[in-house]
Amino acid sequence: MSLAISGLYISLTALLIVTLTYRVIKLRRTHKIGIGNAGNESLTLAQRVHANLLENAPIALLLLLVAETNGTHHLVLHVFGCIWLVARVLHAVGLTQGKGGYHIGRFWGMLLTWAVIIGLALVNLFSFIMML
Repeated sequence: MSLAISGLYISLTALLIVTLTYRVIKLRRTHKIGIGNAGNESLTLAQRVHANLLENAPIALLLLLVAETNGTHHLVLHVFGCIWLVARVLHAVGLTQGKGGYHIGRFWGMLLTWAVIIGLALVNLFSFIMML
């Protein structure tokens, strides 16, 4: 069985992770901060943007992979994958522009992230029930 659809969204997420990692590294070099954040607010924020993606990506992408393995229709997988990517970009932009406070992108980014995780969990639970 090909896992090309999951592979696509895992790969695109990996590129987003590298992009956010680069932002952290660039700020570390600019401010000459090797470890931690030395109280630098912009570095702290960039670290949280990066960390939030890393906190949510494993479960969302694993659920997507399991759904594909279970034979979920490719259109459903692409819908979840696209929403996932939009959500994560919205969150990164919103958290950055909102400087850690409220921002519509941050709000919708997390809401859509949770929707993808819950939606894929339900898809996988339904697949399990159908196999009984």
